[in-house]
Amino acid sequence: MKKSLLCALLTAAMACGGTALYAQQDTMSQSGPPQQHRPPVTAEQRLQYLTKQLNLTSDQQEKIKPILENENSQMQTLRQDTTTSRDEKMAKMHEIRQGSDDQIKAILTPDQQQKFAQMQNRGQGQHHGGAMQGPGQP
Repeated sequence: MKKSLLCALLTAAMACGGTALYAQQDTMSQSGPPQQHRPPVTAEQRLQYLTKQLNLTSDQQEKIKPILENENSQMQTLRQDTTTSRDEKMAKMHEIRQGSDDQIKAILTPDQQQKFAQMQNRGQGQHHGGAMQGPGQP
């Protein structure tokens, strides 16, 4: 049960490209009654997901892991910054994610790049009113 729940959470988080997850956490912390927060997806969890979805080699995993760790570190710092407006944080989060994605794409094969782009496109639809998709749904 825990394994399938974790898989579903990882799939949903990755499909959203991470930015929506961070934005939702930021929004929840600013209004309404206290809610139980889930911790952000870790670099290791994202690496495992990408490895499974893109069939990454061990060499690719070694190159991508520090990119994801750096991204998580930057996102954490940004979430803790109380001097930056929500809109500025969202823009910066998008910029951080885009930079990481560009670095990751450079490590992928053309076939992997295509699948990675498809994964990102599915996440974009969710940012703009698309329905949340479960694992295995296009």
